[in-house]
Amino acid sequence: MTPASNKGFTQRFIKSCKIPEEYRVEQDALPTEYEQYLNYYRSQVRSKQTVQGVWRTLSGFNIYLKKSNISLCKISIGQVDHFLGHYNKNYASGACRIHRSNLRQFLKYLYREGYIKKDLAPLVVSPPKFGHSNPPKFLRPKEVEKLFSSLDLSNAKDLRTYAAMHLIYYLGLRPKEISLITLDDILFKQKEIFIRSRKNCSPAHLPLPDDTIKAIIAYIVGGRPKSEHRVLFLQLIPPYKPVNTGDITRYVKECMAGNNFESSTYWLRHSFAQNMLESGVSIYEIKEMMGHKSLDSTKKYLSIHINLMREVILNETF
Repeated sequence: MTPASNKGFTQRFIKSCKIPEEYRVEQDALPTEYEQYLNYYRSQVRSKQTVQGVWRTLSGFNIYLKKSNISLCKISIGQVDHFLGHYNKNYASGACRIHRSNLRQFLKYLYREGYIKKDLAPLVVSPPKFGHSNPPKFLRPKEVEKLFSSLDLSNAKDLRTYAAMHLIYYLGLRPKEISLITLDDILFKQKEIFIRSRKNCSPAHLPLPDDTIKAIIAYIVGGRPKSEHRVLFLQLIPPYKPVNTGDITRYVKECMAGNNFESSTYWLRHSFAQNMLESGVSIYEIKEMMGHKSLDSTKKYLSIHINLMREVILNETF
């Protein structure tokens, strides 16, 4: 295809496609970074039509950055999202997916070549990915305070629930992990607790906050039945067997229902992750504290605050 016919093809395509008016341009030369990427892309892909599609996406992106007075080397994921949201507004889902892919590959190239300092490519995701997920829910500080203060610490049952809720809310532990804790796992002098069995198969020593230590001691002294079992949490009816995962879930659920909260035990775990994020802890540290196998699992917990998640990962402010 000659330059003249190529230009004619572009003009005919523009008339028939759904590109927003402000992004419709003839095929002029793009800035150096764009042209270098297109040359690289042409060496990898033989289809001229595919290359033409990439050029259209990058041309639109270049126009957006110019009109917004944004330097390519200082782009943020928020600006990328804003561009795609506007550029894709008239397209079908299949075309939107192609545009995202085109821009994602370009961003990956820019990062690899040192044009941008952060790898934004993994954050260019489709809206359906979030729309089809079940966003984690959490309790606000006043709701947590109400939940804890509603327990009667003069009876064994509430002392047990109080200690269990501390382990969920302040350490992010799962009900199963809590049900397996033994007296030997609690290191009071070191203010640590050893979690032997985790979903990521990596045992961990976690720090114990002072209030959590007090809650555990109060339960051991005033609520835990005398038993030869070394498991921390026991049933209160003879023969005082160790509690199971379902028991822990039920204790916390009953407390929540008593406070008219339509929530589950995992809301406390979600709240732990959210609190960690807001306090400035890195998402990688949160992953280890939560006992996740992959970073993707941690991101799902934090998707309710996507801006905060980006601030932690990308050092961006909103």
